[in-house]
Amino acid sequence: MKRSKTKGKIGRWMGGVTMAGMAMGNMVLAQDALQTLEPLKVVGSEEELFKLLGSGAFVGAKEISEGGHTDIGKILAKVPGVYVRDEDGYGNFPNISLRGADGTRSEKLTVMEDGILTAPSPYSAPAAYYSPKPARMSGIEVLKGSSQVRYGPHTTGGVINYLSTEIPDEQKFYSRTTYGTDNTFFNHTWFGDTEETKVGKIGYLLEMHGQISDGFRKVDGSNQDTGFDLVEPMLKMFWEPNTALKQRIEFKVGYSDMDSSESYTGLTESDLAANPDRRYTATQFDQFTSEHWRTYAKWIAEPSDALRLESALYYNQFSREWDKLDQVNGTALHQALLNPGLVNVLNGTAPGTIRTTNNLRDHEGYGWQNQANFKFETGEITHDLAAGIRFHYDRQDANRLRSTYIADGVGNFTLGAPGALTFNGISETFATAVFVEDEIKIGKLTLRPGVRYEWLDMDFTNSSGTQFSGNENLFTAGIGSSYDLTDNSTLFSGIYQGVAAPGPESYLVTGTENEESLGFELGYRYRKDSFNAEIIGFLTDFSQLISTDAGFGFTNTSQNAGEAQVYGLESIVQYDPGVEHGLAFGLPMYVSATYTVAEFTGGNLVAGGGDGVYAGARDGNEIPYIPELKLAAGIGVSGEKWEVRLDASYMGSTWGSGFNDDANLTPSIRDGKIPALLLFDLTADYQVNDNFKLLAGVLNVFDEREIVSRIPEGPRANAPRMIFGGIEVNF
Repeated sequence: MKRSKTKGKIGRWMGGVTMAGMAMGNMVLAQDALQTLEPLKVVGSEEELFKLLGSGAFVGAKEISEGGHTDIGKILAKVPGVYVRDEDGYGNFPNISLRGADGTRSEKLTVMEDGILTAPSPYSAPAAYYSPKPARMSGIEVLKGSSQVRYGPHTTGGVINYLSTEIPDEQKFYSRTTYGTDNTFFNHTWFGDTEETKVGKIGYLLEMHGQISDGFRKVDGSNQDTGFDLVEPMLKMFWEPNTALKQRIEFKVGYSDMDSSESYTGLTESDLAANPDRRYTATQFDQFTSEHWRTYAKWIAEPSDALRLESALYYNQFSREWDKLDQVNGTALHQALLNPGLVNVLNGTAPGTIRTTNNLRDHEGYGWQNQANFKFETGEITHDLAAGIRFHYDRQDANRLRSTYIADGVGNFTLGAPGALTFNGISETFATAVFVEDEIKIGKLTLRPGVRYEWLDMDFTNSSGTQFSGNENLFTAGIGSSYDLTDNSTLFSGIYQGVAAPGPESYLVTGTENEESLGFELGYRYRKDSFNAEIIGFLTDFSQLISTDAGFGFTNTSQNAGEAQVYGLESIVQYDPGVEHGLAFGLPMYVSATYTVAEFTGGNLVAGGGDGVYAGARDGNEIPYIPELKLAAGIGVSGEKWEVRLDASYMGSTWGSGFNDDANLTPSIRDGKIPALLLFDLTADYQVNDNFKLLAGVLNVFDEREIVSRIPEGPRANAPRMIFGGIEVNF
């Protein structure tokens, strides 16, 4: 059903409701976890990052809010080794790649929220259309090289863990509200408290997050908005009872409701150059809607100073509909956009027919996770032994509804015979995952060997009711190390195996094998006072690459696409000379750089990759959407009550598919160059008093526009200049 877009959606999401139930986290142990009973985290904090046995990043709440971004790509622009391909300009459909793994729908990542798998069906349908909203988070943790043992199922790319708002230690009210270009309204509000009672310590948090925008793209011949509205309420509670056993029970339930006029269809290159914000008339029926429930119940206990236990039950339910244009006069869009006559049908100036396909997906996932940490000594050697087990089930039910519209050549599209709802299949996976990892400290040297095993029991029922069943065994291992050169400098390294499993249909029907990787890294960290620096060299060999066709073809399967090698350097330097020299003002600055060589290897013709992102790849071709150079830099000036920040980000040129510019193959609109792009953002705030802060910003200051994606169906540009202002309230 078509969304009725109004500017009065504020009342709708402000009245949103929450509810549901259960989970756990198998995370890296933060240093103070045994004293605080807080849930385990992947990195823990910016301070804990220095001690990490591998490459990672931690982005805190202050850094998330300061930039004024709600787009995960902008928030992670500073983090080396992370590439995010945008589609809609707001970050609602991010495609995240770590160190060269395919970023399409972030399916090669393990994506978690509070240590719980949060992708709708991470095993059965890894390329689903959901990503947590970073603007409501208290932190974002990234692991690139050392995640393969503790976290799964998809480890060729690494892990991102979103940390929801924490329950405050005392009564607190927080609200951030901004308004800006294209009637974009944003709000993040929460209230919480922790109290000592007769039955123990009790804490709670009530949160509401939402965003509304008319969108910057406009449908030809109409005033139709192409924006979205989003509402996300959440309830979180904990109880630390007065018992002899030190323990904590935590419960969270969150809900997301999104309605967007987003389209798969891009523009021809000439049309985009003339007006990057237009949408063809034929895309007027495109509509995305989704609902997501996420919930967990955690139990954390510390029977002794040496033993810590964490267990959780969790449940996720996600449903979405995406009705979108996919054919014109019987021709797929990625070919139609190369035909001027068919483009005329799309823009309403020529008669013809168009077809839309509404893909309806229902996802369900639930499980039980457990982890134990046991500290002990063998002589002068200390151990922190971690072991975990997770039982997980998820499924995807797929249906499809197709409709045909008749174009009269003067801008009108009339519905023809409505299509019937068709069943596309059910994918199911029951997964048992086990890991053991021991952090061994011998003087200044720390070693962390570990192994991980997953057993997948998969089923797929096709549209005719035929059932396919099978199982798969996944085994990975790795070892990380660090050596404290001084109190302020550390050398670290690691060797890790990674694996990414295809969904049941691809594995059982198409015969797609698991993607595998072997990664090496060597790095150096230095931290002292207001200066810290890091440099890392990495090399990853990929085999049996999975080329996803999510958003590409007319099937739900992916195919293997040969081998690849990715290597490069990552570095970040952060310094505040104002703090260092005791000046009256702060002068924080940073420079981040990533150099990456990402190429297909292992033969003359990589196995095609089907109708997917690696299609047409040959030995020596560059992996698409992985530029050779990524840079970010920023500088700020801060006084007692104010701060101004200027941030720049640069993405070098890359290719839109594995095809590159191969003259031996027939191109489509998905192929070709993605130009380099340099963007600047300017933000500022002023602390009026203890309770109120004024906010303002200009994103994409110089209004630079370029193609940032050629998929799913044709070129689309980044967002234009956007201005916002607002207020932050604390009580």
